[in-house]
Amino acid sequence: MPQGGSPFRDEMPQEPMSTPSPAPQQPQAQQPPQPPQKKRAGRDLRSAIGVGLGLGVVIVASLFIWKAAFVGVIAVAVVVGLWELTSRLEERKGIKAPLVPLAVGGAAMVVAGYVRGPEGAWVAMALTALAVLVWRMTEPPEGYLKDVTAGVFAAFYVPFLATFVALMLTADDGPQRVLTFLLLTVVSDTGAYAVGWRFGKHKLAPKISPGKTREGLLGAIAFAMVAGVLCMTLLVDGGTWWQGVLLGLAVAASATLGDLGESMIKRDLGIKDMGTLLPGHGGIMDRLDSLLPTAPVVWLMLVIFVGSA
Repeated sequence: MPQGGSPFRDEMPQEPMSTPSPAPQQPQAQQPPQPPQKKRAGRDLRSAIGVGLGLGVVIVASLFIWKAAFVGVIAVAVVVGLWELTSRLEERKGIKAPLVPLAVGGAAMVVAGYVRGPEGAWVAMALTALAVLVWRMTEPPEGYLKDVTAGVFAAFYVPFLATFVALMLTADDGPQRVLTFLLLTVVSDTGAYAVGWRFGKHKLAPKISPGKTREGLLGAIAFAMVAGVLCMTLLVDGGTWWQGVLLGLAVAASATLGDLGESMIKRDLGIKDMGTLLPGHGGIMDRLDSLLPTAPVVWLMLVIFVGSA
């Protein structure tokens, strides 16, 4: 048998097995580039605008028709704001700031400021703090210190700061002063939102409010300064354009700090909004955040610029 032959003559030598070559892949069709997604606001803008316009009508109507009615609007906003704040403190931190003395004292504080001026506001603030201390004594002593501390803080933060709006109203051109205060604060917030939404890249305070940017702050300052010039020359008796510039700058700063301050409180509580009363806005406190610290700033600057009468 020849070397390397097959032992069986009818057996044909087998061809070596070859690995099948992979089928050629069809080139994938390239997906057209997706257009960049537009930034969207985090809230329902349609509801927010509708609620904002409704509140504006109520405020302006009460402001210019009957001053006492506007004082009532302030008092109602204060009581609702205190209810929201104390409710969130109890839900998230177990802090029971007494609502009854806060609500009664807060409303009285606003009325006292309108009727008796700054002295009346200070006396009402002191009495409200005392009422908080006494009211809390009716419950067990555990947690007393944190409850009354939160109560005194709430009394100062909401009704006492809101009292400066009532103080503005006591002047002869009080409705114009209050309208100036409201317009400047709203315009500042709007400028910060519009410029920050369109051009914002550099975070202002990322650990407190990630949505706020330095560009938005510059927008707030620019918008508020322009609005300040218009309001001081067209609305406030004896006002000048340079006073409007300074007033707008101060409002932009105080409104931004107020917004950051409430953001700090909400971040500590672990919540997004203080309430759900106003569709598209959150709660009353979510609308008062920039107004409350701005009220004493505007009141003081108007007193310096044009007097308190």
